[in-house]
Amino acid sequence: MDQHKLRSLVFEKTGVKVDIDDPIFALVALNEAVLAESVERHVARIDAASLELAEQVRAAGGLPPAKAAAYEPAPAGPVKPIATQSPLVTPREQRLLAAAAGIAATAALLAALLVVGLQALFSKPAALAPAPALTQEQAAALAQAEKLTRAIGKLDAKARDQIQAELQK
Repeated sequence: MDQHKLRSLVFEKTGVKVDIDDPIFALVALNEAVLAESVERHVARIDAASLELAEQVRAAGGLPPAKAAAYEPAPAGPVKPIATQSPLVTPREQRLLAAAAGIAATAALLAALLVVGLQALFSKPAALAPAPALTQEQAAALAQAEKLTRAIGKLDAKARDQIQAELQK
């Protein structure tokens, strides 16, 4: 019985830390002793039943006569522990994890919406900066452009098309 292995198995299964001096190991040792004695009794009964069955088969003529040496049952070996491995994540745990992830994502989205909404509610809109004042040259150029646009509009269609073609170049 490897107590360290049992300690880690108990911790993996239940999350409970068990000390090596814990009385539970005395119970485990007692359980092993009772199990070993029970296994020995069963092996002895099976060997006795096997001998009786072999004698009956010999009597019926199905086996050759027994040799001079009596049949000796194999000594009972150590009992191998039963594997107790379980899957890392059970289907129920997978469903719970998926539900928790969905709830967390929803909560994060709601929190983000709340923050953005409160920020929009309590923040002041930024004032638009006034456009810089035009220099006299820029104002004169804009006035000249407006006069030219009105003059082009008064020309006949052929002349307007020629002017537009020249402006595109």
